[in-house]
Amino acid sequence: MSLFEEFRTFSRENKLFAENDRILLAVSGGIDSMVMLHLFTRMGSDIVVAHCNFKLRGKESDLDEELVKNYATVNKIPIISASFDTSGYASEKGISIQMAARELRYDWFEKIRAEKECSLIAVAHNLNDNIETLLINLTRGTGLSGLTGMKPLSGAVIRPLLFATRAAIEEYCIECGVPYREDRSNAETIYARNKIRHLVIPVLKEINPSVEETLNETAVRLAGLDNILSSHIHNIRSKLSSERGGSRIFDCEKLAEYSGSRPMLFELFHPFGITEQLAGDLQKLIRTGGTGKQLFTSSHGILRNRDEIIVSPLGNKHRDHIVIESPGDLLNLPLIRSVSVHTVDENFSIARDPRIACIDRDLISLPLIVRRWREGDWFYPLGMAGRKKLSDFFVDRKYSRLQKEETMILESAGKIVWVMGDRLDDRFKITESTTTVLLIELSDSENEKS
Repeated sequence: MSLFEEFRTFSRENKLFAENDRILLAVSGGIDSMVMLHLFTRMGSDIVVAHCNFKLRGKESDLDEELVKNYATVNKIPIISASFDTSGYASEKGISIQMAARELRYDWFEKIRAEKECSLIAVAHNLNDNIETLLINLTRGTGLSGLTGMKPLSGAVIRPLLFATRAAIEEYCIECGVPYREDRSNAETIYARNKIRHLVIPVLKEINPSVEETLNETAVRLAGLDNILSSHIHNIRSKLSSERGGSRIFDCEKLAEYSGSRPMLFELFHPFGITEQLAGDLQKLIRTGGTGKQLFTSSHGILRNRDEIIVSPLGNKHRDHIVIESPGDLLNLPLIRSVSVHTVDENFSIARDPRIACIDRDLISLPLIVRRWREGDWFYPLGMAGRKKLSDFFVDRKYSRLQKEETMILESAGKIVWVMGDRLDDRFKITESTTTVLLIELSDSENEKS
C-alpha cells in the first residue's frame, strides 16, 4: 500500500476528519510537514496553511518561510504566516526556547483556526516522533499514560502521519518531488530527543531491526489498557465520593479499602494534582489523620474532616497564603523537595545553591507562612547592607513580570525569612552561635533565579 493510501486509511479508521472539514495545516517547511501538505493537497481537502517563523536560525528561518509561501502560492492554497520573538518570550516567561516556541505556536494556531473557521489543526508528527516521545518519558519516569505516546486525535489537533516512519516519508518525498528544507539543528545531539533519535534508536535497531514498529505496537496496546484503567478508576472514584459545594467529598471508611495501595491512591486522586511523593502523605491522612489535618497539591487542598476527605480547588486566597504548623508540613507543598534539621558540627557546610535555604532553626517561630510577595514587603537580603523593599530587590535582580508574580515568600512572625529560590534574609542566617539548622530545598521545577 502506498503512503497516500495508508494516509487515507489511517485518517478514516481514526475518524480524524470529515470530507467537509476545513483543516488548518501547521507547515514548518521541513520534510514531514511538507509531505503532509502534499498529501492533503493531493486528496483535494479544504485546507489553510499556517507557518510560524520563530526567528531562531537567522536567514535559515526566513528561507523556510519563503519555501512554504511559494509552494502555497503555486498550488493556490491560502496561507498565513507570522513571526515571533521567541527568545524574548522565553526570557519573559522564564521557560526554555523549545517550550516558548510550542506555546507561541499552538496559541497562534488556535487563534487562526477560529478566524478561518477551521474545524481542526493538523500537525506532522510521525511514528518515529511518537517512539522518541515514549522513550523520553520512559527515561525520565512516567505513569502508564506517558507510555501510550501521542494520540491521532487530541481535541482539535490531529496527527495524520503517526502511522508513517521517517524512512517512508523520505521515500515518498523523493518519489513525488516534494520540496522541503532541512533544519540543521535536527542533527545535533545536545537535545534529549535528538540523542534518542541519533544515538539510542540505532543501537536498539541492532537488537531488533523492527524496533520502531514494535514499540509503536506496544504503545497502542498500552493506550488501550490505559483507556480501560481510566474508565475503571473513574467508576471507583464515583462510588467513593460525591460533589458538594464545589468540592469532592470522599468517605474515609470506603476509601480505607484502597488506602493500602499507593498506586491506587495516586490514580484516584491524580485529577486533583496528587504526586507520587504526596501519595504517602495522603495514606497517612486517610488512616490516622485527625480533623483539620490537610495537605496541598499544586491545584487542590485535601482536608480531613471527621470521617471525610474533602478535596477543594485552590482559589487565589489559598494559593497565596498557606499556614505551616511545623517545618515538616512544608513537604506537603509541591514546590518543596526536602526539609531536614541538622546539628552544626565540623562536618556541616552551608549550601551555595539558591534553591536551598540554610536557616538558624532557633530564630524562627511557628507557624510559618508560605505566601506570594506583596507591595510594601521588605527584608534584609543576605550579603547586602541594610533593609530593602522587595520591589527594589526585584528590579536589581532583573526579575521579569512573570518571575515576580510567581515568587513565593517564607515568613515567620511577620518577618520574611526567605525569598524562595533566591535570597535568605540576613536575620536568619547561620552564624558562629548557631547550633541547629533548618535546611529547605526546592523542587527542580522551581526556576532558579540567576
